[in-house]
Amino acid sequence: MIRIAVVEDEDASAMKLMGFIERYRLENGGNFRTVRFKDGDEIAEGYKDEFDIILMDIQMRFMDGMTAAEKIRQMDRKVVIMFITNRIDYAIRGYAVDAVDYVLKPVSYFAFASKLTRAIERASRSEGHMVVIPLASGYIRTNTEEIYYIESEGHNIVYHTKTGDYRIRGKMADLERELGPHGFFRCNKGYLVNLLHIGGVEGSACLVNGEKLLISRARKNDFMAALADYLGRT
Repeated sequence: MIRIAVVEDEDASAMKLMGFIERYRLENGGNFRTVRFKDGDEIAEGYKDEFDIILMDIQMRFMDGMTAAEKIRQMDRKVVIMFITNRIDYAIRGYAVDAVDYVLKPVSYFAFASKLTRAIERASRSEGHMVVIPLASGYIRTNTEEIYYIESEGHNIVYHTKTGDYRIRGKMADLERELGPHGFFRCNKGYLVNLLHIGGVEGSACLVNGEKLLISRARKNDFMAALADYLGRT
């Protein structure tokens, strides 16, 4: 299912976009769930990571689309944002918040459909890889994008995720082999980090979810090369 948020304060424009989405579904197939928000503050305040694509009008009454997008990006780096605007200069500013594209008003169906296809392709590429974490009482399945990093504690490993920490018996080397192809890199003996969640590098540490994790001197060059390659691909 493709989950789409339409953030548009004008009722007529919102209905037009939602009609375009329905037409696209009928012509191309697929399963879509569309939710409409009437202003930027409605989606940004208390934002939940529940959408694949956000179609965002820029000029709105209470919170403009650019401000809303900046707030959303602080919490969700993977959602695909596409701006709807009547000013090209506003559209260009959208790249500062990693907007995938923009649509100029008045919106035509064929231009919209082409750009929606691109947004869906990007959302599909960022779906990630499912991981099963065995627990004493059973197991949980989670997407790799939900994992910040994995820590080694003796014979145990700890998954640090968006939903909490999970400690199990296991070997870091096994996880390194499994998750390496999915954007994880071992920055030192004790940490396997998700490159998606690296907010920066300061000296000999990388920033992951507000924490500083040490990068060993021996792995620094390989780590930086892996990070550069990952950012280039995504």
